[in-house]
Amino acid sequence: MALVPLDIGLLFSTTGSYRALGGAMLAGAKLAVAEITADPDLPVEITCHVRNPNGLLSQYVGQAQELLRDSGLTHVVGCYTSASRKEVLPLFEKFDGLLWYPSHYEGFETSDNAIYTGAAPNQHIVPLTRYMLQNHGKRAWLVGSNYIWAWENHRIMREGLLLSGGAILGERYFPIGDTDIDALVEQILASRPDFIFNNLIGESSYAFFRRLRARAEAQGLNQAEDMPVISCSLSEPELREIGPDAAGGHLCSSVYFESLESATNKAFVEAWRHSYPELGPTSADAETTYNAVHLLARAAAAAGSAELSVVRRVVSEIVLNAPQGRIHVDPENRHCHLRPRIGRSTPKGEFELVYEAPAPVKPDPYLVWEGSDVALSPSETGRLRLV
Repeated sequence: MALVPLDIGLLFSTTGSYRALGGAMLAGAKLAVAEITADPDLPVEITCHVRNPNGLLSQYVGQAQELLRDSGLTHVVGCYTSASRKEVLPLFEKFDGLLWYPSHYEGFETSDNAIYTGAAPNQHIVPLTRYMLQNHGKRAWLVGSNYIWAWENHRIMREGLLLSGGAILGERYFPIGDTDIDALVEQILASRPDFIFNNLIGESSYAFFRRLRARAEAQGLNQAEDMPVISCSLSEPELREIGPDAAGGHLCSSVYFESLESATNKAFVEAWRHSYPELGPTSADAETTYNAVHLLARAAAAAGSAELSVVRRVVSEIVLNAPQGRIHVDPENRHCHLRPRIGRSTPKGEFELVYEAPAPVKPDPYLVWEGSDVALSPSETGRLRLV
């Protein structure tokens, strides 16, 4: 059987303020490449072209252009932040490449030049909003890094709370990497919200968790119980960055946690720990990147070609038995069908499941929500929402 040559770019920031996330994603991609290379049933010969943009938007643009134009690549797996994806996507459209975007994101986007293997908003923020309304209250503080991921997530959360009679007590944004958050923490503690929706990323987020926990304890508050921090992006490697004193008791909405019990996930975790003992636990970011590479390779093998239009058409026919469960790409919007889950973090750096959807959910990146079960309240069911 003839091998299908497949050159792929891997565009991840392994240095900079969110280096732990970028490093985990790159490792997930490399683990998938190693498995594909060793699999005699996958006649694909992969060559990787690795780039590190150092968390800087200007470098994402330059390095994406180098991969697409100068190296002539068609497929690039990469980007963590929505800001970096927004910056490079016009290049993929210009040079007719395919960006395999493996991160959860805020939605409100589709492109013929992208495959989205991370969670869409109806697979993470909508279930999280509903869970908080049902279990923790309606009064929230919103804090995030100053870019589209936080803006859009806050807009969705705000709308859900206000439609349910809730309130936003405060909303603040910080530059990526900013750790000057003492005044913010004091404002939040003075407001006593029912919960805090955190969309800070990288070092900003870790500093916030540590400072909030310390100041709450100094005031005699049980922060995890009295005002839990919720997120759609917190992962196991980040709990290690936060440290055991402040890592426990936070809620995260995700499609994957390392603690999931299945034979496929057990094999994935064992392979991860064998290959990357220095990285600690795996994460949703690593797993969805791993899935992206596997989907790409299987599509190329099934098509007998890495040509973009053929791969894009065939990939929706692939069902992958991923560590998180069976997933596939929706042919209409090129996002994946994924199962929403919510976990509570422990001081040991793990997540315990508190909610799991009964089945994978069809991606709805524009949150039209018509006639679906993802409405925030019964009064919204069947209500068409124009965006």
